[in-house]
Parts: sequence; structure tokens; C-alpha cells
Amino acid sequence: MTTVKKFTLLAVLGTLLGTTLAACNTVEGAGQDVQAGGRAIERGADNVQKKM
Repeated sequence: MTTVKKFTLLAVLGTLLGTTLAACNTVEGAGQDVQAGGRAIERGADNVQKKM
């Protein structure tokens, strides 16, 4: 394998790894947002139930 091919392969693999790690952070953040929304809905439902 030539040096240029090795460099290209490593560059592509590095880019894919970086993209994958960035996507994991994004999905984790989205999951936290959904969880926070669920807590807010649960608190609202509890408040309505207490008023009944």
C-alpha cells in the first residue's frame, strides 16, 4: 500500500470516527431534552391531579 493511500484511508477513518462521536453527543443531548420534557409533563399532570 502506498503512503498516499494509507494517508487517505487514515483521513477517511478519522473523519468517520469524529462524525460518529459528534453524533453520539447530539443524540445524547436530544435524549436529555426529551427526558426534561417528560418531567415537565409529569409535573403538570401531578399539579392537575392535586387540584381535583
